[in-house]
Amino acid sequence: MDSAIDALVEIFAWVGFGLGALLAGIALLMYLFDGTWVPTRGVLETIEHGRLVRWFDEDGNVNEAHLSHDQERALAGKDMADIFYRRGGRGRMRLSQGSPGVRAVALLAVGLLALGLVSLILSWVLLFARG
Repeated sequence: MDSAIDALVEIFAWVGFGLGALLAGIALLMYLFDGTWVPTRGVLETIEHGRLVRWFDEDGNVNEAHLSHDQERALAGKDMADIFYRRGGRGRMRLSQGSPGVRAVALLAVGLLALGLVSLILSWVLLFARG
């Protein structure tokens, strides 16, 4: 029975550290490829195909993007909104500076690394408890 518990804890440690490190690397790559998102103030407009947001970028150019259904719900009843646009990209905006996908992968990586750490500590406790 003790060897089964040791094996299970060891598997959790290896899986936690291995997958956690892999996902942390993937999250870092996702963060780097996501680019720089600059805060600005956007003006909302209602057109026949939904709502539209327009903003000035740092070069003084006017950009515009159609709102998704989720963005429309979040900005319901507003004429202006704080948005983030992609530096170097035209017509790309979002409501949060960080990407939800990057955040999800990073949190999963942290959770798996925590599982690996807890399993490693439990392995040491079991090792020293048995003498």
